[in-house]
Amino acid sequence: MDYKNKFENKTILVTGGTGSFGNAVTDKLLQYNPKRIIIFSRDEKKQFDMGNKYNDDRLRFILGDVREKDSVNHAMKGVNYVFHAAALKQVPNCEFFPVEAIRTNALGAYNVIDSAVENNVERVVVLSTDKAVHPINVMGMTKALMERIMIALSREKRSQTVLCGTRYGNVMYTRGSVIPFFIDQMKAGKPLTITNKDMTRFMMPLDYSVDLVLFALANGEDGDIYIRKSPASTIGDLAESMVDIFKYDKGIKEIGTRPGEKMHEELISQEEVVRTEDKGDYYRIRPEVPGMDYRLYYFKGIKDGHGLSEEGYNSANTKRLSKSELKELLLSLNEVKEEAKNFKR
Repeated sequence: MDYKNKFENKTILVTGGTGSFGNAVTDKLLQYNPKRIIIFSRDEKKQFDMGNKYNDDRLRFILGDVREKDSVNHAMKGVNYVFHAAALKQVPNCEFFPVEAIRTNALGAYNVIDSAVENNVERVVVLSTDKAVHPINVMGMTKALMERIMIALSREKRSQTVLCGTRYGNVMYTRGSVIPFFIDQMKAGKPLTITNKDMTRFMMPLDYSVDLVLFALANGEDGDIYIRKSPASTIGDLAESMVDIFKYDKGIKEIGTRPGEKMHEELISQEEVVRTEDKGDYYRIRPEVPGMDYRLYYFKGIKDGHGLSEEGYNSANTKRLSKSELKELLLSLNEVKEEAKNFKR
């Protein structure tokens, strides 16, 4: 889909913009001739490196923290669109420091959304995670709160700003993905460690996640959450495929499920099925109540859904990749291809 008419001569703010998503969406947005892309983050070294990488006058870097409303307001001036990607994403860190996760993932999101509304930004897309569905860890709980904050503020309609969101599981070869972890273990000559070979995970390339947020920004209405349909594989098949690609001989070791891990990634819950619409490559989840009429919340329900099974949408009931399909997908990633080519056995 061509989004040039949407982004040409527009100013876009990307919070947490020095991460994998920020770099990927910047690559895409620069093709659409924006007026400016503002990269807002806490990491001055990553900003310096990203500035050198692109060397493009359309990029502006602002050092700041989503926890600080004043620094967010400073970055928000003159912005048309916001992609809110800043977050604490590591499950163990959020478990050990839950208040820090609340401050960044929930209160920080509130600062970004509220500032966008106050500054009459046209559209905001917040980036959420499968872990927000039936959350069992702090990271998921704080991301679920972020979604609810977005939906609650969208109901208020204090300005023209349209607020919506996206959800996706771990994106392949990004921070938090197991693929670069496997590669590091192979470089160190260690067996690949997996928690449970029967766990399933969505296999979403990074460009899918970028397509998802662009689609949400172009099509989203207040309170919507969008999901990109993606295939999945077991962790066992993923590890075996990496061993085959790298011709690695140190084997695979199963260490047991860690606290906070689910057997399957969930992107749409059973309870959300009745509010979900099939949009081709995407699903759209409508908010429970679109306006501020509390009576609708208490006394009006929804009778039927739109093309999903009653169990929702998760990595166990989506398309399962065969090993050959999985290896083909892995080798479509330039990083995996280069690492395999240069790997010293």
